Amino acid sequence: MPSTRNLSPAIAAAGLVGGYAVARWTKKRPLGGVVLAVAGGVAAREWQQAAGAKAAAALTGAYVAAFAGSHPLAKKIGAWPAVFSVAGAMAGAAYAVTRNAE
Repeated sequence: MPSTRNLSPAIAAAGLVGGYAVARWTKKRPLGGVVLAVAGGVAAREWQQAAGAKAAAALTGAYVAAFAGSHPLAKKIGAWPAVFSVAGAMAGAAYAVTRNAE
């Protein structure tokens, strides 16, 4: 069974995708923000346990930047492609930072 640390890239990506999906389908942006924040908090805790406070802070900053960056990207390539793009990039970054940390 994989450890929780190995799931942190998926948690971060799911937070970005899930937050957008909830906001879009419920038409309640704050509810999507709750999903985004909860997943980000869980991922940040896992990043800190796996790789330390500095790595967790950097990855949390990347998570927020991915969310913010998806908005202008959506104007160029569409909303869902933008969300999936930043979620994939975030998962890749989280994996790169935490893969050898166990």
